[in-house]
Amino acid sequence: MGLKIRQARAIAAASAFALASAAHAQVATAPAIDADDIGGVVSGPKGPEAGVWVIAETRDLPVRFIRIVATDDQGRFVVPDLPKASYDIWVRGYGLVDSDKVKAEPGKSLSLTAKIAPDDAAAAHYYPAIYWFSMLKIPGADQFGGKSDIPEKIKQTDWLNLLKNNGCVGCHQLGQLSTRTIPKSLGEFASHEEAWLRRVQSGQAGESMVNIIAGELNAVPVKYFGDWTQRVANGELPKSKPQRPQGEERNIVVTLRDWMTEKHYIHDLIASDKRNPTVNANGPLYGSPEYSSDMMPILDPVKNVATTFQMPVTADTPEALGPGHAASIDILEPSPYWGSEKLWTSRANNHNAMFDAKGRVWMAATGHPPQNPDFCRKGSEHPSAKVAPIERTNRRVTMFDPKTQKYVALQTCFGAHHPQFGFDKDETLWLSGGGAVLGWVNTRIWDETGDVQKAQGWTPIVLDTNGNGKRDAYTEIGKPAEEGKDRRIQANFYAIMPHPTDGSVWGSIRANPGAVVRVQPGDNPSETAVAEIYNVPMPGFGVRGGDIDKKGVVWVSLASGHIGSFDRSKCKGPLNGPKATGNHCPEGWAFYKYPGPGFEGLGDNSAESSYYTWVDQHNIFGLGEDVPMSTGNLNDGLIAFKDGKPITLRVPYPMGFYAKGFDGRIDDPNGGWKGRGLWAANGDRTPWLIEGGKGSKPLAAHFQLRPDPLAK
Repeated sequence: MGLKIRQARAIAAASAFALASAAHAQVATAPAIDADDIGGVVSGPKGPEAGVWVIAETRDLPVRFIRIVATDDQGRFVVPDLPKASYDIWVRGYGLVDSDKVKAEPGKSLSLTAKIAPDDAAAAHYYPAIYWFSMLKIPGADQFGGKSDIPEKIKQTDWLNLLKNNGCVGCHQLGQLSTRTIPKSLGEFASHEEAWLRRVQSGQAGESMVNIIAGELNAVPVKYFGDWTQRVANGELPKSKPQRPQGEERNIVVTLRDWMTEKHYIHDLIASDKRNPTVNANGPLYGSPEYSSDMMPILDPVKNVATTFQMPVTADTPEALGPGHAASIDILEPSPYWGSEKLWTSRANNHNAMFDAKGRVWMAATGHPPQNPDFCRKGSEHPSAKVAPIERTNRRVTMFDPKTQKYVALQTCFGAHHPQFGFDKDETLWLSGGGAVLGWVNTRIWDETGDVQKAQGWTPIVLDTNGNGKRDAYTEIGKPAEEGKDRRIQANFYAIMPHPTDGSVWGSIRANPGAVVRVQPGDNPSETAVAEIYNVPMPGFGVRGGDIDKKGVVWVSLASGHIGSFDRSKCKGPLNGPKATGNHCPEGWAFYKYPGPGFEGLGDNSAESSYYTWVDQHNIFGLGEDVPMSTGNLNDGLIAFKDGKPITLRVPYPMGFYAKGFDGRIDDPNGGWKGRGLWAANGDRTPWLIEGGKGSKPLAAHFQLRPDPLAK
């Protein structure tokens, strides 16, 4: 009996060994690669490492070049289509620490060994910022309403709105290593609370930070930020752990190139025409440096070359600093990284750009001083000035033609922030940033006449309060309602979204709770445009950037930790009239929670603080038409929502990737996944805070979706 048992055990052991050997042999088989690929297998002490990243980086090219892929279920990987160079290759993943770097050139197969993190602290070093930021304590509901030092008018949602995407995280990522720790160069302090009070005064954005922290919130947040970084310094770790990429997340290829300089940031970039994403195929990317510089960065992703173009302004154009701007003339306190050096010097203030059908780049920028021409002002015969005269504006519209290198500054009367082309025969460029008006440039008229006065117009935002279907005499902003009259509202458009089919123009209103506004221009927009407003209902709040899909559904980033959608076709009651004041269509709203942990004590929430949302109307990325996507500003990447479920397009290296917008382009409609992709700039105002520290340049990221992790 004993012999038979021993024989059975021996047979079982032999079978198990044979199965394990077969499995090991299967895992150890490197995938087939081409001469411009690097492939191989990643293994750890327990076998293949699935869903970890393999990073290839080189500085042999004119720009720093990084390409990142994820491993499949068997630990296999293919880094495809690499330019000829020598690369550092290593493995990064959750539960690991970085592996040793190995040198390789395209055409090489590698066996890489993953390094298991020795403890939870070492593993947590690689977690996205949201896992650390969610450790920040939020004052309980019992602390609001005049029951503490928090100003009585501030609600808990106001607090979150200002700490998240419409305040602190609206400029830079919080939670990465540089912000969850206090740099020694900041100075010596008795407490972390004192350190934070000094920290927010640093550099040219110090005034803006102080206005939020010490002004609107009465300096109360410094106590909570100090408590947060003190607990981190004491060794406290995030309570949740990120999951490795799953499903389609393993099919993503991320390519990064650096451009601009270590001292200047890039707010955003543009790659193509949103209406026709084959415009500028394989062409350069154009960056918007906003306050940081008048040098427009240009990146050629084919040649891997970065250049700049000096945006001209008139001699009397002042720097874009001080009142009306988010950058200051004076530095309150020295930066712990740059001291009292003045880094931001822009006068053009190029915030955002869009391609037109001819391949020209139209920008929200300026070339003139703020004082408006006479035709914009009171007493002018301009149709729009008769309705709403405008005396001054800080940022206008400029145009750059890459073919001719011609740069033109249009002296628009209204302000500009985000430009977006309509779908009409006039190629109308609509612009947010006008404050109390909505402005546009008829580019057909501009091309035909060169007359900036004739080509532009603007209109106040007026609700059809009397409900007769047209715009009539209206009460002005802030004035009491009058029977029979319509009502003008202060609707400062942030995002701008021309409807693809019905001619309307939508805008997002940054506020708590915030809103979306629809404007139907009519035949003579200055006098006939009629608006509708739809406020965000709970649990959503804190609108920032947004976009519209081909069906007319509006999608917005929310400080509540959701992407919100508004579908006007679902509204049950009247869309205009005395009761259509903003809260009349909650049924049009839907909310989808962003991934990542939330703050304790607030129920089911995400600490994600998304800056902007963009809709893939043309299936550029490969997840389908009309897929909404948001900047995952604390998730180190972008977040797509396919059938309501989030898919994270993560940039695992360098940690701290933070986008303020993104674009899609199809370089080759017949090229499969290789011929299309998304482009985004690392738009953090402080590029020296990302992994790599001082000396790091802004990055342009290209996201592509393969059919499987080994496609080449």
